[in-house]
Amino acid sequence: MLAAQRAVTPLRAFLVLLFAILVLFQTMSLPGQFAHMAREDPDMAYLRWPATAVTIFWVLCVQVVIVCTWHLLTLVKRDRIFTEASLGWVDGIVWAVAAAWVVLVGVFLYVGFNADDPGLPLLLLLLVTGVSVLGLLMVVLRALLRQATTLRTDMEAVI
Repeated sequence: MLAAQRAVTPLRAFLVLLFAILVLFQTMSLPGQFAHMAREDPDMAYLRWPATAVTIFWVLCVQVVIVCTWHLLTLVKRDRIFTEASLGWVDGIVWAVAAAWVVLVGVFLYVGFNADDPGLPLLLLLLVTGVSVLGLLMVVLRALLRQATTLRTDMEAVI
């Protein structure tokens, strides 16, 4: 557990950096990029706002995962990770991944039915598969955390 606690501080530093970069993307880069694309290709300009909204939503989902991870790291540092409190934060991660997956599947279906080139649908299929694996992995890890929490509670009751 000592090694895990040593990793908490650098991980938090990178989480802060990642969160700041994502805020920059949400506020400046993504809206600006889609505005530029709308000016460059007027035939696809109608996708500017839906694409902006979807990508900002995905960034928001990642930010939710970062916040939940931050709180889980606090529980690790306090040696309270195997408590009921941690399950709520893991649920937040699971729901954020699930929400991002639902929107991603919608985008995949829209692009898949309207694409002339198989490149983007294949890339989206890869992303759907990857996010599916991540979501299911989080569900399994949540079940393991629940089991470990129950075992620790039982052990503390015995001792």
